[in-house]
Amino acid sequence: MNLTIIGTGFVGVVSAAVFASLGNTVIGLDIDPKRVKSLQAGKVPFYEPDLEELLLKTQKKGTLSFTTSYKEAVSSADVIFIAVGTPSAADGQADLQYVFAAAKSLSSFVKEKAVVVIKSTVPPGTCDKVKKILSEKDVYVASVPEFLKEGAAVADTLHPDRIIIGAKEPGAIAILKKLHKPLGAQILVMQPESAQMAKYAANSYLATRITFINQIANLCEENGANILEVIKAIGMDKRIGSQYWYPGLGYGGSCFPKDVKELAAYAKAVGQTDNLMVTVSKLNEERITKLFKRFARLVGGFSNKKVAVLGLSFKPNTDDMREAPSTKIIPMLLDAGAAVTGFDPMANSAAKKVLPKEMKICSSATQAMKDADVVIILVEWKELITLSLTEIAKQVKAQAYFIDIRDQYQKSEVENTGMKYLGIGIE
Repeated sequence: MNLTIIGTGFVGVVSAAVFASLGNTVIGLDIDPKRVKSLQAGKVPFYEPDLEELLLKTQKKGTLSFTTSYKEAVSSADVIFIAVGTPSAADGQADLQYVFAAAKSLSSFVKEKAVVVIKSTVPPGTCDKVKKILSEKDVYVASVPEFLKEGAAVADTLHPDRIIIGAKEPGAIAILKKLHKPLGAQILVMQPESAQMAKYAANSYLATRITFINQIANLCEENGANILEVIKAIGMDKRIGSQYWYPGLGYGGSCFPKDVKELAAYAKAVGQTDNLMVTVSKLNEERITKLFKRFARLVGGFSNKKVAVLGLSFKPNTDDMREAPSTKIIPMLLDAGAAVTGFDPMANSAAKKVLPKEMKICSSATQAMKDADVVIILVEWKELITLSLTEIAKQVKAQAYFIDIRDQYQKSEVENTGMKYLGIGIE
């Protein structure tokens, strides 16, 4: 099929490269000429495993190209994906101006019976609004939400858990089923409103699990229980499952904080002011401050201490700094009088743009930890959770504190080296 992907952000570039790899002819469209030029050269403006290789391979094969021209991109397209950003508006709900702008721009060139697919995360009812913009055209409008994890987006797109098609017209359903069939996943067809709610519900539920286990971790710290043992016990219950229990500083990134707040704002807008998402969002926002105060008390304050922060991105296998714990923790450490060094396996360059200039970003974990009073393992990069504890102990000061935010190291093994261990939900 001939496909157009409008928007070359994270979702757009991944979708374009994957669909092109399946033999479709794909054009990625963006109004930013610098970004288009970079993508044409095979350079991705963010880090995502396996993506750059796939981008180069499909462009060399001739199944993928990029342009700034709506006419060039849209005129012959069978399916047009709108994958533009939907930032939160002042009232907390999704700002749909870029979705609507894309719909207006493509309306002059779209052919009859093409399918316009909203890939962006949008509230229920958006398809009807886009259809109104395109009312003079005989086209279909559908919703196919994405469920990608940063750091595993290519694999998630090639091997999805399920594919959700939100469409009413049989013609649109048939085209989208054919397009997604090579991915081999179960296809669920539903109302567009259901598809859009499913995206918000999935992310909000996962965020709620993180918030829930953090609340349980708080209680464990008061009574001597070990949160990892608790997770193992509850995970063996088939109704609960063992995945996605991540005690730590709370959820971050580009999706969870935004989607939870938007769902809460949407609930308020339809008259449901007392909803769970408001509480989940509030608890998550407060968590870092509360944990910082706890750790400050346990280490005797951060003033005049050298603190090495390892892991600056919001999660492993990405250089995304949006809502990263480091962007909140490091300013607090500096305000408390600490000298801060930092290191990330992939996000050092991105971190320099957003983190305070007063900290020093180092080229290695070893350099960052040299003579540190406190080491904080903030993100569970493989490179950071497999460090030699013996070597760490050689770098840091005697009896340094080892703060393991993601509970990746054994307390007894850390303390055998002479360091003092502090974790989450572990006394």
